[in-house]
Amino acid sequence: MQDDDLQALKEKIRLQLLDEMDMSKELSDEEVKHQIREHLLQEGHNRQIPPAKRLQMEREIFNCLRKMDVLSELLEEEDVTEIMINGPDRIFVEKKGRLYQSKKRFSSKEKLSDVIQQIASARNKAVNESNPIVDTRLSDGSRVNIILPPIAVDSGILSIRRFPKEPINMARLLSFHSLNQEMADFLKVLVAAGYNIFLSGGTGSGKTTFLNALTEFIPPGERVITIEDSAELQVIGVDNLVRLEARDKNLEGRLEVSIRDLVRASLRMRPDRIIVGECRGAEALEMLQSMNTGHDGSLSSGHANSTRDMVSRLETMVMMAGMELPVQAIRQQIASGIDLFIHLGRLSDRSRKVLEIAEVRGMKEGQVDIVPIYKYQKLEGGQDGWKKVGELKHTIKLQMAGLKLPEM
Repeated sequence: MQDDDLQALKEKIRLQLLDEMDMSKELSDEEVKHQIREHLLQEGHNRQIPPAKRLQMEREIFNCLRKMDVLSELLEEEDVTEIMINGPDRIFVEKKGRLYQSKKRFSSKEKLSDVIQQIASARNKAVNESNPIVDTRLSDGSRVNIILPPIAVDSGILSIRRFPKEPINMARLLSFHSLNQEMADFLKVLVAAGYNIFLSGGTGSGKTTFLNALTEFIPPGERVITIEDSAELQVIGVDNLVRLEARDKNLEGRLEVSIRDLVRASLRMRPDRIIVGECRGAEALEMLQSMNTGHDGSLSSGHANSTRDMVSRLETMVMMAGMELPVQAIRQQIASGIDLFIHLGRLSDRSRKVLEIAEVRGMKEGQVDIVPIYKYQKLEGGQDGWKKVGELKHTIKLQMAGLKLPEM
């Protein structure tokens, strides 16, 4: 049988089962599977469906009736890192950094809508015409963005960013050639010594993954609080860990708990370090203030095209707090709060790499003074690679922690 014939048969059986099922009776998964199996065995005898195909169709029909239809199948594929659903029959996936159009499709537009509502309601979030844009996550931690009509012109849109089941540590980043051993050793000492580090990069550049890896270097015994829009971080090796997640407004426009609220609350929880997963707005002010008030070793990240651009974006985000602070005061907060910027990027070959590690050396001529220490650039012989272009100047935290930079 051709794929189109199998698809038509699958839809036929699905509709038959919906007609036959007693909706007033609570059927177990096994009972549903048994009914699917009986229909498929009957059709298999009539149409000579191979056993392997029959088992596949049984799983697909069950997913359609009881789970999230084809989305359940895509989530079972471990090599899929992104799922982009532009409509019931327009599904794209990312594998190893490259996009492919999937042959899978939802049984109907209504089924896609049902799956979207199922995902949103699992996290007590409402998505409808009056609230058509929602960020949430799946039970496995995958990041989900939902956009409904009329904002999405043709159909409901689902974008899912998946994360590995096991957190990626620094050893794996080294194996991916995201940075070299010298840089990893350098960062290990600085994280342990309590340097405040801010990561920047574009969408999909690996900020969350790299932030996870840096937490591996936090000394044991410290109390760490993570604050995120949607809980994604998989902090490595920290026992005294508190995870906080923001909450959107409800349908009445009340009960919101913002990242700003959580940062303020965290200051009363005796943290050694505060990790703000990503700064997008006014919470940048609280994040900088926490870095300036004794919470050494704090980490955060933000979207930007370069280190210098990240400084400008931080200035803009602090202004969004509505405090009417002078630009010079904001720059002083950045210069005294952040010790190190790490800029990440995605290259033309789809690989993710550290493009720059730069030290913040205070203020110079009214600007935040940023001096690169490592850069990814053209080397002798025309090859691209990392080059050490500067030295760490501010070593007081290293001295106080009794640590030294490794011999390079």
